[in-house]
Amino acid sequence: MSNQSSSYPVFFVSFNQDNSGFALSTKDGFKIFDSSTGRLCYERAVGAFGIVEMLHSSSLLAIVGAGEQPSLSPRRLCLFNTTTGTALRELNFLTSILAVRLNKKRLVIVLREKTYIYDANTLAILDTIDTVPNLKGLCAFSPSLNACFLAVPASTTKGSVLVYNVMELHSHCEIDAHRAPLAAIVLSSNGMYIATASEQGTIIRVFLVSEATKSYSFRRGTYPSTIFSLSFGQSMQFQDILVATSSSGSLHVFSPGFAINQRRGGRTSSILGSILPESVNEVLDPADHHVLRNAFPAGVKSSAVVRKVDNISASSSSEFLAYRASISVITYNGYFVEYIFSINNCCESTWTLDREFNLLTKRA
Repeated sequence: MSNQSSSYPVFFVSFNQDNSGFALSTKDGFKIFDSSTGRLCYERAVGAFGIVEMLHSSSLLAIVGAGEQPSLSPRRLCLFNTTTGTALRELNFLTSILAVRLNKKRLVIVLREKTYIYDANTLAILDTIDTVPNLKGLCAFSPSLNACFLAVPASTTKGSVLVYNVMELHSHCEIDAHRAPLAAIVLSSNGMYIATASEQGTIIRVFLVSEATKSYSFRRGTYPSTIFSLSFGQSMQFQDILVATSSSGSLHVFSPGFAINQRRGGRTSSILGSILPESVNEVLDPADHHVLRNAFPAGVKSSAVVRKVDNISASSSSEFLAYRASISVITYNGYFVEYIFSINNCCESTWTLDREFNLLTKRA
């Protein structure tokens, strides 16, 4: 997630494919951190960078500059080796690079009106996608080699999203998600689900990618708010959570799989739930939505991920009684905050601040 405003000291934040590490860039350079320990793993202070993408926990980075000098051009992609401190390969474009995504097989470059698909090993260009003007470089990517999808906006006037199969190199589907243009999209790591939010920011929708059908809708709030980030848990099943951060300074957790399983266990606590069909109740039940207000300063851009989810099972069966999630938040004013979110089998939740530190002053 890049920052187009100079009002923040942080230009760019991104987590790697399994959220075990993250990159942060400023006007002075970029840093690589270990998510679980907060340890500064690598630092390079050679000027401003607008994009720094990791490939798992390897020494390979995809970096794009944010400076005036040719070496930091926003039109040049550099594949950089942190072990040797040298550039391995470079790709140059006519317009600014707005987003980069990669896994072990594919490299995706998003420009304003084109998206390029490369073989990550040979850098041979495999396909070019003509897109609608994508001024913010909005995109989502599922790094799984078995279900590797890319999602980009399909309209500038409404919230339609194009889903593209990156491994098989063809368009998979187009989803009409919202009436208003898209503000945030994310794919689950296994490529099963896509979540979307519009510029209104009141409704978040989740779709099954294989069938392009809506699975869940969540109401974040009544009043419009900018959704800064969306992130699924890393589980291969949809039994964990989806998190969102908004301009109101709130951290939102949506837990559809867990809450629905508990209701199917036989009880519902609401009068509405006893009247409505189950399929409708799954959309409307507020038990699926948990909010931590004032999780970070209102108006400050942020990015959150589910770093880890621990399921708590009954001792005599495999039934999930609760889960505990570690949710990492990075704010563009330079802070790392991690909360522990816990939910029990009655859908009662608690939040605990686990750790917080300043990323800009962190030293190895």
